[in-house]
Parts: sequence; C-alpha cells; structure tokens
Amino acid sequence: MAKKRIGDPWVPAAQYGRSLPKFMVNLLMRDVRSSVEFYQQVLSVQCVYQDEDFAALELNGFKLMLHADHTYDHHPWYKCLTGNQVRGLGVELRLFDVDPDLIESKARKFGSPILQKATTKAHGWREAWIQDPAGYVWAVGQATSA
Repeated sequence: MAKKRIGDPWVPAAQYGRSLPKFMVNLLMRDVRSSVEFYQQVLSVQCVYQDEDFAALELNGFKLMLHADHTYDHHPWYKCLTGNQVRGLGVELRLFDVDPDLIESKARKFGSPILQKATTKAHGWREAWIQDPAGYVWAVGQATSA
C-alpha cells in the first residue's frame, strides 16, 4: 500500500482496525483532504484523524473511513480507480434526523452537486440528495409530521 503520510498515524492501523464496529462504511477518494472539508462543512461530521492517505470520521456515533485511491495501489480495483468515473453509482448513503434544507444550503455553498433539492416525499420524509467531491450520493432528511 502506497502512503504519502510522513510519520505515524494517531493510532497503529491494527489497533484501529480491531476497534471498528461490525458494520461501517469505507469510501475511496481521489483527495481525502477536500472530502474531509465537505463532510465537516456540509454534514457536520467530526474528523477524528486525517492525513493524505486516510481519514477517520464520526457522524452521530457512526464511524466512516475515507481512504485515498493511492492506498489501494495493490488492490484489484486500482485500475478502475485511476479513471474519472463517478464513485458509488448504485449506492445511496442515507442520513436521517437532519434538516435537508439546511444541508442543501451548505452543499450549495460548498459547490457540491444537488441531485434533488429538499422535497417532501410520499414515504413520509423530507429529503435532499447531494453529492460529495468524489460523487458519492447522500440522501439527507427527516421524517415529516403525520
């Protein structure tokens, strides 16, 4: 695995790996730093740690990892990662109990694509769909009153 980080991370990788929950999400990014900025500014995510290779994030108690593409240089996906295709096609990351209008506004200020403006849906949610810098889609919203 290629690393651009100089020095040691905040905890050894094996220690962090053993501490992870039974389910979490790892997103592959071209640029970890700009992605962390998006997650902090738009989704109010807490950044536990970041460097050029990796970021550990927390969102309402949920752990989320970001890995830079170059860290997957020995992985079978690496050739696919070197193109400019949008990431996460077919995956919809959902974040509920947040104000979709506020998140849409923050995403617009950040310059993120808005795939769907905040809309009240028949399934009982008001939600917006936004894209992060890599193209992963986040459906953000909250339940409507009955």
